[in-house]
Amino acid sequence: MKIIRFTTPGLQFPDGIHFRLGVLDGERVVDLTTKDPDTFGSVAHLLRLDEPAKTIADAIAGAPVLPARQVQFEAPLDVQEVWAAGVTYLRACETRKEEAARAGSSSGTVYDKVYNADRPELFLKATPERAAGPEQHIRIRADSRRTVPEPELALALNYAGVVVGYTIGNDMSARDIEIENPLYVQQAKLYRGGCALGPCILLAEAVPDPKALEIEMRVDRGEVRVFQGKTSVAQMKRGFDELAGWLFRENDFPGGVFLLTGAGVVPPENFALDHGDTVEIEIGPIGVLRNEVE
Repeated sequence: MKIIRFTTPGLQFPDGIHFRLGVLDGERVVDLTTKDPDTFGSVAHLLRLDEPAKTIADAIAGAPVLPARQVQFEAPLDVQEVWAAGVTYLRACETRKEEAARAGSSSGTVYDKVYNADRPELFLKATPERAAGPEQHIRIRADSRRTVPEPELALALNYAGVVVGYTIGNDMSARDIEIENPLYVQQAKLYRGGCALGPCILLAEAVPDPKALEIEMRVDRGEVRVFQGKTSVAQMKRGFDELAGWLFRENDFPGGVFLLTGAGVVPPENFALDHGDTVEIEIGPIGVLRNEVE
């Protein structure tokens, strides 16, 4: 079951709720917010449900339906922070070590230590206003010479740290800033337009084996495909419960939280995004997250 957060340009609703929740069913959207605004008035409401799949299944009967072409998909979050886990794939660890060595930086050993440590790397990636949704613009930092997209599976975690569902994340990274000094990681990662999420939240019940999911990224520059890469979630070293457990240590997320699980697709060192590029990230059953670089 795919849950989307959407708006309806040109349409207004008596409940006055602008951003709405619905179930994407082929070419139509079942409007959950109209059926029950108290339960489905926000993503925070959804992530507070103890049995979201059952509650949604019960609400679908009799709910109004809209053609999917009439709705605009939005990032599937409202009050939630987006956090990220780093160096969870061996490929990411090795690449950062190689880049640091070529740049004459001593930061490469940091990534190796994190990959092998009990405690994972966790950092704040975005606040809701900094996250782009499907078909919205992502950005390159003005002070970066080499920004790259990083395709990741994102966990939608509820108030108790339980995985409610999955979405697609683009963890934009100013790699030149990050490699210069590991203390600059927040400047390399956390900035307006530096993250994208979507197009939906696929409920966990629909994914019997998330480790079997494959992640593919494509970058087009005009009519030319300038990068394409693919990986499998099975290549991750750490488990989802492990990452969520560390995130919820000494932190509370009453409205839920999103956690990017790391990148296993890494563009080569001579690659950098340019203005006007189009980034597509595809994870089979979830769909495609598409954004243009502003």
